[in-house]
Amino acid sequence: MTSILTGKEHRPARPPLRKSLSLSAATAGFVAVAISYAGPMLVVLQAAQSAGLSAELTTSWVWSLAVASGITCVVLSMLTRQPIVVAWSVPGAALLLTALGNYEYSDAIGAYVVAAVLSLAIGVTGLFGRLLSVVPKPVMAAVLAGVLLPFALRAAGAVVTSPLVAGGLVLAFLIGRRITPRYAVLLAVVVGALLSALTGQATLPALTLDLSGPIWTTPTFDLQAIMGIAIPLVIVTMAGQNGPGLTMMDTLGYKVNDRLVLGGASAAWLVSAPFGSHGINLAAITTGICAGPEAHKDMDRRYMAGVFCGLFYILFGLFSNTAVALFSAVPAAMMAALAGVALLGALQSSLIDSVSDFKANPLAAEAALITLVVTASGLAPLGIVSPFWGLLAGSAAYLLLRRYGKKA
Repeated sequence: MTSILTGKEHRPARPPLRKSLSLSAATAGFVAVAISYAGPMLVVLQAAQSAGLSAELTTSWVWSLAVASGITCVVLSMLTRQPIVVAWSVPGAALLLTALGNYEYSDAIGAYVVAAVLSLAIGVTGLFGRLLSVVPKPVMAAVLAGVLLPFALRAAGAVVTSPLVAGGLVLAFLIGRRITPRYAVLLAVVVGALLSALTGQATLPALTLDLSGPIWTTPTFDLQAIMGIAIPLVIVTMAGQNGPGLTMMDTLGYKVNDRLVLGGASAAWLVSAPFGSHGINLAAITTGICAGPEAHKDMDRRYMAGVFCGLFYILFGLFSNTAVALFSAVPAAMMAALAGVALLGALQSSLIDSVSDFKANPLAAEAALITLVVTASGLAPLGIVSPFWGLLAGSAAYLLLRRYGKKA
């Protein structure tokens, strides 16, 4: 089995399905989907609006992302017995905010198809895994820490701006960590929702259970669209999502078959692209929620969090309009605080991994610090996301330090 980092491979046990079911795994799956809909999905809606897409095409886009992600989560999690979480490309959606409206929609669909084929080739050949394997572990861990750190900082800011809702949610999480660690996130969700309702910050919108459906668009292929959409999509998806996602799994103790996982996600992208899907990839942020100890104390049973995540994706995807309206009504402060506490364990693990080899390899630790700063800065020159630049800066710093620095 191929993995991004060398080390002893963890081979998951295969306990009976009924023994793997748990409320904590279901909660982790739900929280992962809720965070995806309350944040990243809104970027997709903004991109659709800026491009002037019709309501039908927008619904098809959301449907294709959610259903394709959900099916892939379920299949890969059951197949590998690991909590494999895939989602849509958030940096890819941000890229489309300005790019999508510059091309015919069918040309954009063609660019999605080309990007999916390129990602599939990079994934199934193991090329991406081999590239990551040559990067020092502290540098890759620092990329992940840089991705996660802003969520913790936003949670702190949410407590200041909304001390009752966000502060109460954080307090409930901390109490839960003390008395019932497996259900600390669930307790935070319940307390946050209650406080939001009691303070009037969350009101249930008018909901209609409209069963959404996809719309096929026959791809057309335009060189300008391929250069302007497909190539940047591949870069930001690999650097901003798949790389941190694989590192997240490694940080939490899972050695992932990168060919299978990246190949499976890219295949789902290819199949769903004609319906509007701009990118299906291994998730980083929500993986931290489903693969962490809060999902289950036994890591061999956490795969059910990936399964539940997929099932919730499919459910909300079938009722896309209803789901988007529901999660849009959740206060931003509550979602910021919830994301922060849910990812706290993953952030802690990545920070520890970024400095754990300091005595044995101080140069890698210095390079990891540079990686962390650049990644967490959020800088995106040339439209390429900060994890790419953080990885590039950290790798370059490590090479320079090894050549010219003291090995102390």
